Amino acid sequence: MLRIAAALAICAALASSAGAAYCHGKPNPNAQPNLYDINEDAPVPVRTHANGKAFRAGKPGFDFWVIHVWGTPYERGLAQGQMMKEEASAMVNGVWKFMQEQVEDAISGLPTWFREWIAQVGLEVALDLTRDLTEDFTPQRYYDEMRGLADGAGVDYETVVRIHLIGELTKGDCSLFGAWGQATPDGNMLQLRALDWNTDDVFRNQSAVLVEHPTGDESDGSHPFASVGFVGWLGVLSGYSSQKLAVSEIGIAFPDASFGEESREGVPFTFLLRSILESDDSLTAATHRIKTANRTCDLVLAVGDGKQPGPESFRAFEYSASVAINMTDYNMAPNNDTWHPKMKDVAYLGMDWDCPGYNAVLHRQLATSYRNITAATTIRDIVPIVQTGDTHVAVYDFAREHMYVSFMRHANSTVGPDSAYDRQFTRLDMPSLFNEPRPTSA
Repeated sequence: MLRIAAALAICAALASSAGAAYCHGKPNPNAQPNLYDINEDAPVPVRTHANGKAFRAGKPGFDFWVIHVWGTPYERGLAQGQMMKEEASAMVNGVWKFMQEQVEDAISGLPTWFREWIAQVGLEVALDLTRDLTEDFTPQRYYDEMRGLADGAGVDYETVVRIHLIGELTKGDCSLFGAWGQATPDGNMLQLRALDWNTDDVFRNQSAVLVEHPTGDESDGSHPFASVGFVGWLGVLSGYSSQKLAVSEIGIAFPDASFGEESREGVPFTFLLRSILESDDSLTAATHRIKTANRTCDLVLAVGDGKQPGPESFRAFEYSASVAINMTDYNMAPNNDTWHPKMKDVAYLGMDWDCPGYNAVLHRQLATSYRNITAATTIRDIVPIVQTGDTHVAVYDFAREHMYVSFMRHANSTVGPDSAYDRQFTRLDMPSLFNEPRPTSA
């Protein structure tokens, strides 16, 4: 019982260390548009494996990995681990060190006896407790893939599992929108996912788009999908599937009473989002998954479906252990006519739930581009002015089947600005990624 109490205390300390101060601020009023041309060059092959390929995409200084893996979950994990051994091991070990440092910082102001108590029990206990609370709701195929990654990269399997629980213990400040109908020039849906999470070196140095090609067996995941994240990261924070489904997410640090209770027992949201991309074929199926899931923490999720017309192409969800409330343009909460007014054919939220400074600017920029909200105007005039998406930004253009991505600057680079929203974006052609041929030999 003592160990469980200590573990819960560590969970609370680590969760409280996430940066939510943005919601008491606002974007710099002198923020400038992003005037970089969009890079349209195809990714360049760099490495091959019997079950994988690795490419570099983006102009020099703005480049990132595009990693393809094929086979069973274990085979896909093994391929990434072996092909990206140096990068994957640096990610796994670096994130573990980062998490340990975050706990030390979070508890540094607590009484000496309590700090010694937690130091004796260790971070491992906190994360193993979270694993115990989520394991029954996590598909076995994800553990199989993590095992393959650990074997391929030569890193500790338990550490791989633990770092994949970081999303349940921290909250990021992020932004999203869906725009369709009168808001876009052709009426087709456009979706934003801006991740404002962590810009420590371990994350900025391993930026990647992971393209998974499952076997097609339902137990392995049915659909190819692309996850925008990091080398060695198997959960989904942002992504797009071959079924023209895309996901966005915001961690909520300032909820109101409508969220109800949180829970640590349920499916980790990064695995829920992954299940949507690899297994669901429609917004209806994704909605059912969200509604019936054993949910955990306070979030806003969004799912876009490029196969559906107009208002049926996008839903946001107020998400917690207690509720899963559908939201679209006419009922997008929170309800505040001053700093979060509703917009026809646009559903949006900036940085957090109760976040006047950022939501007001996001609304202003969407209104300025209204009837002409495109990938180009989003990249040039919306995310850099709102200053959202410091870690990465993904813009999903469903009609053209393009995903535009930008990542934070590499720690060892001096090329371009620091934050992803200010940097050059690269356009990825999604059918080309999903139809990439499997290697015939290593």
